[in-house]
Amino acid sequence: MRIPLGTWVEAFIEGLISVAGPVFDVIRAIFGALYSFFELILLTPPVGVIIVVFAALAFIASGWKLALGTALGLGLILAVDQWGNAMETLALVIVASLIAILLAVPLGIWAAKSNTASTIIRPILDFMQTMPAFVYLIPALILFRVGVVPGIVATIIFAMAPGARMTELGIRGVDEEVVEAGKAFGATPGRILRQIQLPLAMPSIMAGVNQVIMLALSMVVIAGMVGAGGLGADVVQSLNRIDVALGFEAGISVVVLAIILDRLTGAFSRRHENGQKTLVDRVIERRKARANGTTDDQVDPKPATSQPASASA
Repeated sequence: MRIPLGTWVEAFIEGLISVAGPVFDVIRAIFGALYSFFELILLTPPVGVIIVVFAALAFIASGWKLALGTALGLGLILAVDQWGNAMETLALVIVASLIAILLAVPLGIWAAKSNTASTIIRPILDFMQTMPAFVYLIPALILFRVGVVPGIVATIIFAMAPGARMTELGIRGVDEEVVEAGKAFGATPGRILRQIQLPLAMPSIMAGVNQVIMLALSMVVIAGMVGAGGLGADVVQSLNRIDVALGFEAGISVVVLAIILDRLTGAFSRRHENGQKTLVDRVIERRKARANGTTDDQVDPKPATSQPASASA
């Protein structure tokens, strides 16, 4: 006996289109507008300006070595005549990653705060991450038609899982004693989340953000198969024509973009971690002060001035 599971899913998609077709049209318009916006920003200025901007970001994040490597990598993309395709791919990755992060981080916070939510969300994330990405394209094409939007939607579904997982893992890994100390000092749950849990979980969250971006880049070829353009379209074209030269040039451009984005996110994550000064620091200082038997006013005592001895009569 065969279970017609695929037929049920197909009927569900058709019913979804008939009921919520205008909603998907609105989503398609929003995603398309976001993509066009970032594409305009990346393609309108001269190439030299974009290279200088990325090199400056790399210099601010990690110094001259990363800045030089970024400039050389972007110069290589320009040299192999893949600049326009690379910027289209970067626009797609930025839009998909931003939306995936905006969905994944609150989802991870919810899962960290509620065991019931975590129990429900984890199997869904497993399904999203293990289902072959090509399967997402079929309903995405039906719902959003051929173009860049189905590629963005498939990329979001495929890439958001590690962001939610790492956010939940980071918040659950925060020391309970620090959280309890924050409560003891009268911090509200929202303030504890913003100024204690999220800062302490930030390394884990940023690792999830990095994974989201890397998975989004890994989807560019699949997105190119549904008309998204960019480097993915060239890879698909080289595969159809058995064109080794075109495939290698498009592939090396994807690698360069991946390395640049990976190093930038990692460097900014380290800067944020090193420069963070939050309620956590004050809580730890007060706890140390209490353990040493001092009051809060004595945590940073002013140097005492010597008093002259009184003269004898």
